[in-house]
Amino acid sequence: MTPPPPRFDVVAIGNAIVDVICAKDDAFLAAHGLAKGVMQPIAADHAIALQNAMGLCEEIGGGSAANTLVGAAALGLRPAFIGQLGDDRLGAIFRQGLTDRGIAFETPPLTDGTPTGRCLIIVSPDGHRTMNTAIGASEYLPEPALDRRLIEDSAILLLEGYMWATEQPRAASRAAIDIARAAGRKVAFTLSAEWCIRRHKADFRALIEDGLIDILFANEAELHELSGSADLDRTIAWAARHVGLVFVTRGAAGAIVIEGAVRHEGPAEPDGPVIDTTGAGDLFAAGILAGLVARQPLPLVLRMGAIAAGRIVTQVGPRLDADDNLAALVAARLGR
Repeated sequence: MTPPPPRFDVVAIGNAIVDVICAKDDAFLAAHGLAKGVMQPIAADHAIALQNAMGLCEEIGGGSAANTLVGAAALGLRPAFIGQLGDDRLGAIFRQGLTDRGIAFETPPLTDGTPTGRCLIIVSPDGHRTMNTAIGASEYLPEPALDRRLIEDSAILLLEGYMWATEQPRAASRAAIDIARAAGRKVAFTLSAEWCIRRHKADFRALIEDGLIDILFANEAELHELSGSADLDRTIAWAARHVGLVFVTRGAAGAIVIEGAVRHEGPAEPDGPVIDTTGAGDLFAAGILAGLVARQPLPLVLRMGAIAAGRIVTQVGPRLDADDNLAALVAARLGR
């Protein structure tokens, strides 16, 4: 039976994290025992102490799936988000960063004192970024926090691989897949990072090989890590046997989409000099989802992803300003 028309185009389940960005010299890094240019997880209490030491910083909502939704909203989609916040100032910043963009977000915050997740980003004078992440409340997204009707009423469920890091969000994500599939909706999955795949390879392979994923987002290195093959064609063939649509990004070499035996390739489309690749994969997914919702042909869908990713890499940070007209840029580049 054909499911009823959805209220939302995409609902994403992801980590609710605020990026805290500050410029500091190398002496600050040394004083706090931080390895320059390294990304590392830290405990919540350590994160709070380090943020206090950093002083006045820029605070911007982040998180992979949330970044994708911000891009999707800019492209005209109707998005919704499910994620766990703490009942604190950073939680309010994160929520407002989504709702101000027209993204539905109604998951209630934890009230037990657990802080909102944060990524402390220290930018050195030479441009290196030292990142320290405490996922905080996101670690405790429980299955009962899922809004079943919201998932059933969304055309696509988007999950990020980071949600498999701890037990509660992993169980919630698996339950969400069951809800979406029972409602006849599509399930999209992003592999997130190579380290994430190494930790959860068996789970990720099972999701794919059991036919639970309809749309897969990965970069070339992630797909090699998951498949266990160093040969790109074999890696792609393995994924395409189990997933209806496979999107593979290759940095400056562009991207590939595979649907069954049909393969399309497209170039990267930066909108200027590449300054920061943070968020490129997130915005690529936003462009792809917008193209799929609009039922565009796959070569055009691939271009929409490339154009969106090509815009974000020309600035610092993973989110475009609210007044950045991404939809107009995509339309102009496509000649529409």
